[in-house]
Amino acid sequence: MTSSQTNRKRGRESGAGTGSVSEDRAGAVSGGRTASAAQDRTSPAAGGQKASAPQDRSDSAPGGGGGLVPGGRDGSAAWELLLPLGSAPARTRGRSLQAALREAVRSGRLPSGTRLPSSRDLAGDLGVSRGLVTEAYEQLTAEGYLRSGRGAGTWVGGAVRSAQPRARDLAPRPPGDRADFVPGTPDLSLFPRAAWAAAQRGVLAELPHHELGYPDPRGLPRLRTALAELLARRRGVVADPERIVVVSGVAQASTLLGFALHARGLREVGVEDPGSPQHDDLYAAAGVTAVPVPLDEDGLAVDPLRASGVRAVVTTPAHQYPTGIAYSARRRAELLDWARSVDGFVLEDDYDGDFRYDRAPVGALQGLDPDRVAYAGSVSKSLAPGLRLGWLLVPESLADEVIERKRTMDLGHPTLDQALFARFVERGDYDRQLRRCQRAYRERRDALVAALEECFPGARVSGIAAGLHVIATLPERYGPEERFLERVAAAGVAVRPLSDCAHARAEASAEIRLVVGYAHLSPARIRAGVRLMAEAGSG
Repeated sequence: MTSSQTNRKRGRESGAGTGSVSEDRAGAVSGGRTASAAQDRTSPAAGGQKASAPQDRSDSAPGGGGGLVPGGRDGSAAWELLLPLGSAPARTRGRSLQAALREAVRSGRLPSGTRLPSSRDLAGDLGVSRGLVTEAYEQLTAEGYLRSGRGAGTWVGGAVRSAQPRARDLAPRPPGDRADFVPGTPDLSLFPRAAWAAAQRGVLAELPHHELGYPDPRGLPRLRTALAELLARRRGVVADPERIVVVSGVAQASTLLGFALHARGLREVGVEDPGSPQHDDLYAAAGVTAVPVPLDEDGLAVDPLRASGVRAVVTTPAHQYPTGIAYSARRRAELLDWARSVDGFVLEDDYDGDFRYDRAPVGALQGLDPDRVAYAGSVSKSLAPGLRLGWLLVPESLADEVIERKRTMDLGHPTLDQALFARFVERGDYDRQLRRCQRAYRERRDALVAALEECFPGARVSGIAAGLHVIATLPERYGPEERFLERVAAAGVAVRPLSDCAHARAEASAEIRLVVGYAHLSPARIRAGVRLMAEAGSG
């Protein structure tokens, strides 16, 4: 190539690229100055207002009269979105141009009524073919983002309502900024990242391709088999892999059981009072109304249960939430006798049955009568609630309805998560994690009990044998309860009163009864938080 040819080529590139862009930006900043127009065109969107047509290509860019946004810095910002397209791979330029224009319209950087450059001018400024720009204009016109008319140019349409995309985080956050004793959250720093990552690598290396398809709605046979062995060994359940359903936590298990009960004509289910407030909403979602049933020192009171007329009841017999009661052997037998007498079911929520500190955990109620007890559990306390992984052992008479509901609800739990947890259980990693958590939580329980006794002389602490929370009953001198809660909240301490777990508002009591969670706090933070609560509560 001769020197003169080279100079001419550079001159063309400069005119279609950098030089044009510089003039475009200057035009946008200066309020949209344009060269003299050969003729004026009437904008179909501006009610007869005229826009000057550019005399040369450099002034046809977004800053000029025929540009993307006449006058203003927003137009320059919208134009800059398109500049990298010239260097994009040829096969992606068309899609990239369409996506950039579409996003500019959606975000409002190209507002309704804006006139776009001609396809020839925009193609020259971007250094792409005119056909590519024409195709982009036609596609966005067909989608409603742009509109055009013969001899009238291409304009941003009025169908799009711009909205700034925003992703909100609705995850629950602890209300206490200095000390958070609200129960329900484990120590997430105990999550076994290294062992979990190793299991994930192993699964990805060995998982057959066909297992990445839609799974059995009950779950992978490998995981159901591993769970059957684990639960029989640790919780004493009668675990048939054919009647295990892998679910996304106890919440989904409850909803599935609610649908199964509804299909059998049951419209009410008994719940413990006090008990977990979530049960009401979960069963209501399936069209089943929660009926509160009181407790006594042995567990769920059977006489009020019979009087309620329900044929199904939700229980937490290993460690009742929130009182911490472990159902007595006599009460367990009475509960099963009731279920058989009404042709009903007991729904066992084993939410923290693995965490017993004074002796081996009490076996699950399901092991006494698997045809009358549905058993649900999860890894939310032992690993992390964000995994959304649990299990449901369902009586044979409810199995078909539960499995079909699971299939229509989500087509089964994610395969990779199931295979990963199966490997985690098979290799003994889950047992090691449970032992690690038990050691940590026992230490924290002891720290909490000692701090309460020191900072609140005369306080009574119950429900300490198991679980991840205790019930603290404070002396009358700290009351009334409502005022105590106001004072500690003002000091930045979050704590839940036992009354929040009752279905009916109890009569005012001079005592203050608190549900105090401790699993997610270090011993040092527990001691500091209890001291802060005592200082604020003393008022």
